[in-house]
This record gives sequence, structure tokens and C-alpha cells, in this order.
Amino acid sequence: MPLDLEEQEQLDQLKAFWQKYRNLITGVLTAALFVYAAYSGYQWWRTSQAAEASKLYETMVVAISNGDKEQTLRAADDLQKQFGSTPYAAMSSLVAAKIASDAGDSAKAIDYLRWAANKASNKGYAALGKLRLVTQLIEQGAEKDFAEADAILQEKPISGFEALWLERRGDWYLAQKKTVEARNAYQEAWKKLDQAKEFPEEARRLLKVKLDAVGGVAQ
Repeated sequence: MPLDLEEQEQLDQLKAFWQKYRNLITGVLTAALFVYAAYSGYQWWRTSQAAEASKLYETMVVAISNGDKEQTLRAADDLQKQFGSTPYAAMSSLVAAKIASDAGDSAKAIDYLRWAANKASNKGYAALGKLRLVTQLIEQGAEKDFAEADAILQEKPISGFEALWLERRGDWYLAQKKTVEARNAYQEAWKKLDQAKEFPEEARRLLKVKLDAVGGVAQ
């Protein structure tokens, strides 16, 4: 059926619009498809990475239950290298640090904790890595270790870790025989901990022991 004049005019306008803007429209659509494809590919890759990392982490758990230190640490190393963007890498690093520390290998423990502190994809694991690293450095006791611990403690803690940050600051002072400063830090930590009901009772008891050792809670 032949088009009337109005329809023909609209068709002509559409053709003119397409001729003028077709390259732009095609480019935008192509870019959108690329973005979607990249996003879909990334989601697939992330899921695949997590699945493979979980298998390796299970291997590590079995090695721990078998008391196989070498395989445990090897699994932690592989998780760092191959699946560093997954939470399993940080989890394994924290576990490996404990195992290395218990075996008397402080240098290895510190390496694992530094990795977790600086490269963990999860903020919570990164915070735990920093707190445990500070403890390990304080135990080392050298001037450079205290300086590194101090630099970490000057960072702003993520939400929920304020009390533990203050407690480690108290440990840092106490290790240098600065009892007054340690007591002040512990008291601030106690106030924060008292407000955070989700903390386990063991954490409160440990902090109370530290407080009692430097004069107790101020009344």
C-alpha cells in the first residue's frame, strides 16, 4: 500500500537521521556490547577463580589436619600467587602465619602477615593481618620493628576494629615500658569494646588482664 505524504515525510526524516548518526549509534551499541561481554567474562572468571581457590584451600585444610607443615605453606604460597584476588588467599596467609610462628619461623610469619595486610581483597582480613603483624613486630622488639608497627597503628582502622587498634597501641607502649601511655590506650580500648557487644567475651577478658596489669580501669 503506498505511503501517504505524512508517512513518507516521516520515513524520509528517519532515513536522514540514520544517515547522519548511524556511525555514532553503531559505535555506542558496539561499546555497550563490549562492556556487557567484558562484565560477563569477568563474572565468569571471578566465579571460576573462587571455585579453584576453594579447592586449593581445602587441600591446605587437609594438610593442616595431617600436620604437614610444608604442604600447608606451599598451598598458602600457591593461593597468593594464583588466586590473590580471592578471600581464600588472605585466609590461608593468616593461617600460614600462625603455623610458621608456632614453628619458630618469625620471619616467614611476618611475610605472610605483610601479604595479608597489604594485598587482602577483603578489608576485614586486611585489618586482621595488620593487627597480627603489629603483634609479631612487637614481639621482635627491634627499633625498626617498633617503627613499622607504629606506622600501621597510625592508619585509620576500618569500622569495627577501633577497639583492637587501641589495644595494640597499648601493647606497643607497654613493650617500651611506657606504662602510663599503655594504660590510657587500654582504657580507650575498653570503652570502645564495651560499646561493641558483638565482641567475644574472651577479648574482653584479655583486655581486662592487660588493664589490671597497668593499674586497672579508671573509676
